[in-house]
Amino acid sequence: MNVIVNVILAVQMLAALAMIGLILIQHGKGADMGAAFGSGSSGSLFGASGSANFLSRTTAVLAAVFFVSTLALAYFGNSRPVSSGSVLETPAAAVPAGAPASEAAVAPAAPASGAAQIPTK
Repeated sequence: MNVIVNVILAVQMLAALAMIGLILIQHGKGADMGAAFGSGSSGSLFGASGSANFLSRTTAVLAAVFFVSTLALAYFGNSRPVSSGSVLETPAAAVPAGAPASEAAVAPAAPASGAAQIPTK
């Protein structure tokens, strides 16, 4: 179970980093780093609109992977552990045979709070 969570976490981190890179490369508002790599030129491998479609589709796929991995981590984080039974069904810890019964359960002489020291009428 722990291995699955680690793999999903690694996939989520890689998808997030790849999305950040792809968003910065795209040409548009606030993401003008793409102009430095020639994504705005029409002589690129994908053509003028092909590059934008490829980058936006790849970003959308990575966003879907990120959301699915987030949901999977939330599911595994909130799932309850498998219980082998009730706490009441487990045997109690045995007191050593040589110890007197008074040592087994010793009550404190004074309460831990200062409320017992206030005089009452």
